Amino acid sequence: MTTALRAGKNAQKRKRIVNETVLVVDDEERIRSSLRGILSDEGFRVVDTAEAPAVMDLIQRESPALVLLDVWMPDIDGIELLRRIKSEQPEVPVIMISGHANIQSAVAATKLGAADFIQKPFSVSGLLASISRALDGGSAGPLISRSRSDETPEAAQRKPLSRGAFAQRTLARSIVLGGLGLHTGLKTGVILHPAPTGFGIVFSSLADETAVPVSVDNVTETGYNTTLTAGGRSIRTVEHLLSALHGFGITNLLVKTEDEVPALDGSALELCKQIREAGVTDQDSPVDPVRVREKIVVGQPGEAQEFISIEPADHLIIDYTLEYPKPVGRQKVHFELTSPDRYIEEISPARTFAFVGELRKMSEMGLASGGRLDNAILVDDQKIVNTTLRFADEFARHKILDLIGDLYLLGRPVLGHVIASKTGHSDNLALVKEIRRSLAM
Repeated sequence: MTTALRAGKNAQKRKRIVNETVLVVDDEERIRSSLRGILSDEGFRVVDTAEAPAVMDLIQRESPALVLLDVWMPDIDGIELLRRIKSEQPEVPVIMISGHANIQSAVAATKLGAADFIQKPFSVSGLLASISRALDGGSAGPLISRSRSDETPEAAQRKPLSRGAFAQRTLARSIVLGGLGLHTGLKTGVILHPAPTGFGIVFSSLADETAVPVSVDNVTETGYNTTLTAGGRSIRTVEHLLSALHGFGITNLLVKTEDEVPALDGSALELCKQIREAGVTDQDSPVDPVRVREKIVVGQPGEAQEFISIEPADHLIIDYTLEYPKPVGRQKVHFELTSPDRYIEEISPARTFAFVGELRKMSEMGLASGGRLDNAILVDDQKIVNTTLRFADEFARHKILDLIGDLYLLGRPVLGHVIASKTGHSDNLALVKEIRRSLAM
């Protein structure tokens, strides 16, 4: 059974007991009729209207547990109506529905307070999963066991639940970010929804229910970014988001986006700020971290060689050596992931970088179309041309940022001492595959 169907069936049992009211606002009678049938069968009391100006009075009179609101209304724009609802009745969750959904609309609506944004035509299971999320406070499924919702990374280091295992983790509430895709150059965004135990980290689009789980098996590109593909849908440049999630130890999350995660400023800093503001919550079920049993080496270790290795350790340790011609030169960084704070302070601000001479090649490959002066460090053969470095060794720190993200393709926190020299995404993936193979032995 899919996660969406499980969420729908659990929601069905709960709603039939309490008979909650749903207000449907849509100018199409066909849509209203369909939703009346579906929601009534699920035990909801349904009130519907095609008259947008009447909505505020209906909310006042009917006290709905949820509003389903079409974006395109003839009298009042749905986004404007959403703004009005959240201003006057902020406690009422609103799910936006549209036949012409895009991630920009979803980001805008979510920033205004929408609980979710779904596209017509929607499936019954997808609709019920969205309703379940909204009524359960924004989670990707019901029955999340929460610790304090205001828990911060400083106060909530990962708690052991059993010998050798830690608590699974999710966000305390949904967050949303918008920006450009680094490689597609298109406006994009990402909405992060809390998810129940055992859900994993799963990417999904607005247009359909195609799920792209974070998995080694779903990696299809590691040239200048890490791309995941499943069910005919690809999500580019997932490594910075996965790195931040690894830094916080978040194991369960529904990620709604389109073809590429936004680059933001080229680092993971803004992602970390948003996660810290939203808060993380430990869940009742345990997760066993990936514990490396023996030393694994990819490549040929040596002072001038490209290689990556990992050996047993009680937390994630990374020693990275980078070497480029001047002005970058040779950089060595030692990092230990012992808390979210250390990740935020030492790694998350490090930005991606590109050499001016490589940009033409990347452009010919259809990449770096979204590269701008404010989302990457640009380097020519003499100097850094567009910014001041945040760290003297920012280039090597960003390589560690990418590596932490790529290691999270295993879906669990990784414990081990990694030593890497002159490596990139392809080498990281090769190591991840070898780790998984060693665990299966």
